Amino acid sequence: MDPATLIGFAISLVALVFFMILEGADPTSLIFLPAIVLVVIATFGAAAASQTMDDLKKVGGWFKMAVMPAKVPAPTDQIQTLVSLAEKARKEGLLALEAQVKLIEDEFLRRGLQMGIDGTDPEELRAVLESEIAAKKAQDKVAAKFMNNMGGYAPTIGILGCIVGLMNVMGNLANPEALGPMVSAAFIATLWGVMAANFWFLPMGAKILRVSELQSAQMELLVEGITEIQAGTSPRAVRLKLTSLVPPGSVAKDAA
Repeated sequence: MDPATLIGFAISLVALVFFMILEGADPTSLIFLPAIVLVVIATFGAAAASQTMDDLKKVGGWFKMAVMPAKVPAPTDQIQTLVSLAEKARKEGLLALEAQVKLIEDEFLRRGLQMGIDGTDPEELRAVLESEIAAKKAQDKVAAKFMNNMGGYAPTIGILGCIVGLMNVMGNLANPEALGPMVSAAFIATLWGVMAANFWFLPMGAKILRVSELQSAQMELLVEGITEIQAGTSPRAVRLKLTSLVPPGSVAKDAA
């Protein structure tokens, strides 16, 4: 699990609480259930209205991808795996990889290698794998857009909560002592809307796109490796080509 998102959430919330303390405000005033219920549930409902039922069945996976994404393997680990497979294929032929392929955990790599072993035309093999990558990118964009939609709706819904709170204030003008707390409660809804959008939903959308980029780059690296193995390229050449596809900083860090 990549904890960066959770760390970011915590830092943002601590900064807000610290700011409130310095301003002399009471941080516990944030714990206002009506505002929380309105912003969280209504925002989700508004975003859900823009999706299909098939999309909504995937929402749990989208939140998991944003908050607890699977760790992407290090590029050098993937390159070493592909080079090892290239060495075996070079010495013993592609068919010699069949038993080893069954032990590979990465489904995308296993499927691609099996297609190569089965004699799939190189161009067709590349086209199939690249189409799968494109489909994944498209699906990830839908997930990111859902989070970004929530980030767009939350502040406005918070304002709606504030308006409802102020309506309640106007209905109680005869009770001056209660007006202060009621006005404060009204504005807390706006605070929750802005906070939820900028602390959580928008960063979650950005995180999904970043994870998608990393996963897609990994898959593209595997495609190049699979096609080179199928072509019978020498292990040294495979390593050089794959290494050239990885940002130099990443290679140096992983190698260390």
